[in-house]
Amino acid sequence: MTDHDKLLDATLTHVPFDGWSQAAMDMGAAECGLDPVQARALFPRGPVDMALAYHRRGDEAMAAGFIAADKSALRYSGKVALAVRLRLEAADKELVRRGMTLFSLPVHSADGAKAVWNTADRIWTLLGDTSRDVNWYTKRATLSAVYGSTVLYWLGDGSADHAGTWEFLDRRIENVLQFERFKGRMRENPLASALLAGPQMILDQIRAPGTPPSKPSPGTQDTPDKETPE
Repeated sequence: MTDHDKLLDATLTHVPFDGWSQAAMDMGAAECGLDPVQARALFPRGPVDMALAYHRRGDEAMAAGFIAADKSALRYSGKVALAVRLRLEAADKELVRRGMTLFSLPVHSADGAKAVWNTADRIWTLLGDTSRDVNWYTKRATLSAVYGSTVLYWLGDGSADHAGTWEFLDRRIENVLQFERFKGRMRENPLASALLAGPQMILDQIRAPGTPPSKPSPGTQDTPDKETPE
């Protein structure tokens, strides 16, 4: 295990009591035998970088679980629900609550939004999404909203085995699939396609570094209008 992981693990035990704070990080460093300078080298922005590292760890756990799971009998919506569920099950509620407090601060809100966006991007990638046009953005935006609202519900859910959360998630995913079907009909409309051309040019300018440029919509793989077992 690297010093990076050791320090994160040691700090996690203090976060429920002290939040994602410098105090928690200092105690974690002391337990690992690291001085403040060494700890800062591992996490240059301190607690916020540690919280983001914890979030990325959850994304990795979700991806590993999704790849290993038997999805042969799942419909498309079931696969989306599985990915989100695995992501929540990879997290600790109290650590997430503390993280929401941290990322609600204006100075860190962009970091929090980017972390959620990256989770949505990871899920769509696992699902085999190959979109390169405006769908690349709308899919991730809608799933980010689904994920964010589900996290809030999950944090307050006291039902057995979080049954209420999974029912809530299923309803939100159905909303996403309805939106995808609506977009499919819009792309078939010549006027609507022309209206989307301008926003697409703007979106291409802000696409994440390393993401392939957009391609015409007709060649884009998208969510099927009707779900079928895969």
